Amino acid sequence: MNLMLILQVADTVVNAAITTTETVTKEMNLWEMFQYGGPIMYVLILMLAFAIYLLIERLVTLKGALKEDNSFMNRIKDYIYDGKIDAAVKLCRDTNTPTSRMVEKGISRLGRPMSDVLVAIENVGNLEVAKLEKGLVFMASVSGGAPMLGFLGTVTGMVTTFYNMSLNNSGTIQMSDLSIGMYQAMVTTIGGLIVGIIAYFAYNYLVSRVESVVRKLEGRTMEFLDLLNEPA
Repeated sequence: MNLMLILQVADTVVNAAITTTETVTKEMNLWEMFQYGGPIMYVLILMLAFAIYLLIERLVTLKGALKEDNSFMNRIKDYIYDGKIDAAVKLCRDTNTPTSRMVEKGISRLGRPMSDVLVAIENVGNLEVAKLEKGLVFMASVSGGAPMLGFLGTVTGMVTTFYNMSLNNSGTIQMSDLSIGMYQAMVTTIGGLIVGIIAYFAYNYLVSRVESVVRKLEGRTMEFLDLLNEPA
């Protein structure tokens, strides 16, 4: 009889504990997690937003730089051989790509030594590449700086944890004394790593796209110089 009573009491206690746990326990959504990170999370989200904007803007610019009429150089060649320099210049201005601007500068130096023509084209090419690389320094800074900000949040979170522990004079450490600082430490670390990883891969992808444009510009430069050196 006593055994049955003990089992019933134990079962009641277990069921009560399970019910209490189910009531208290709840899933933490992303917004709550974000808030636990503190002010550093707002800085990280701004960095992420600007990095995504820069990625999209640079991709559009680079796509335009790579887009070109395949017959462009052939038409330039025909115009130059026919002595229609003005028509060649007009075609370059209407095309409005890095390649066309380099060729236009080369055409404006016709009649001068080939070294002068090459230098003029290279100068324009350097300016075009600098335009394409605009903003990549910021992207690189985000990829390296975001994890460091996350680590800063980790340190400040640990400081908060130890500070709350120092205020407890009872001698017993409660989970509430540790949770706020630990949440901040972990959430900022995760946030910094996520932003840094996204910016890192975005930066490397943009660099590879810029290198593709540079190779194309170098090829067009050689093609234009060969055009000038061909016998009429």
